[in-house]
Amino acid sequence: MNDGNQSTDKIPRPQRSLLERIGQALQGEMKDRGELLAVLHEAQKNDVIDSDALAMIEGVLGVSEMQVRDIMIPRSQMVVVERDADLQDILATVVESAHSRFPAVGESRDDVIGILLAKDLLPYFIHGEQGRFHVRDNLRPAVIVPESKRLNVLLKDFRTSRNHMAIVVDEYGGVSGLVTIEDVLEQIVGEIEDEHDIEDDVYIYEHRNGEYTVKAITPIEDFNDYFQSDFSSEEFDTIGGLILNRFGHLPKRGETVDLDNLHFKVLRASNRQIHLLEVSRLEHRAASVAGSTGGD
Repeated sequence: MNDGNQSTDKIPRPQRSLLERIGQALQGEMKDRGELLAVLHEAQKNDVIDSDALAMIEGVLGVSEMQVRDIMIPRSQMVVVERDADLQDILATVVESAHSRFPAVGESRDDVIGILLAKDLLPYFIHGEQGRFHVRDNLRPAVIVPESKRLNVLLKDFRTSRNHMAIVVDEYGGVSGLVTIEDVLEQIVGEIEDEHDIEDDVYIYEHRNGEYTVKAITPIEDFNDYFQSDFSSEEFDTIGGLILNRFGHLPKRGETVDLDNLHFKVLRASNRQIHLLEVSRLEHRAASVAGSTGGD
């Protein structure tokens, strides 16, 4: 007969629910990051959280372990404006790159004297004062960070200071590259889409003006079927790989190249690969130019 004094260590403890385990993990009761990720993956498997939430949590954890050098835009790919450039030259750089912020440099890229915002150019055009423009009068202070700075600390600094760009320097003080708040956020939420993006399950999107937006990961065979082209798929699997090979370097946004009867323009590219292309037929472009100039 049970006298009510039975040893409690013989009574099995109720198994913690998945939500309780996640809560305790977030409160620091997990022994290591791997154990936390295992619980989170189990939660996703059991539909407690969806795959997007899991990816974002993994991104947050990854940011805490990454450094600026892991994601920075290398110095060689920085789009800069020169200290003594005139307004028209700067405007051409703004239009071609489609960026909103530009490091301003002196005699070399190691001599970053400030940051120019594209929006600060507007008053000179609105008020017709282009002749009074001087780069140095319109610069914001440049934020300098070391390559070794952790991304979670950098993100906090960006939020506190309301800066969106920082110049990255090496241990000797030389410029290594630059990093933006968007670069950091993309490590958490994935690539941030822009106005050129198309649906995940669509590789080629036709616009009414006779131009096409094409994902760089489009298989060459699919591209050939759509455009009736004859590009070889023996050496490259995707149209992005073929275009990259034709450039001979990693192109920046706005760079163009012609292949056969097609004109390719880079709409988006990272410091690692091409992501999105604009494609048009050369005969269509010629007709458009002729029509805009009143040609016969």
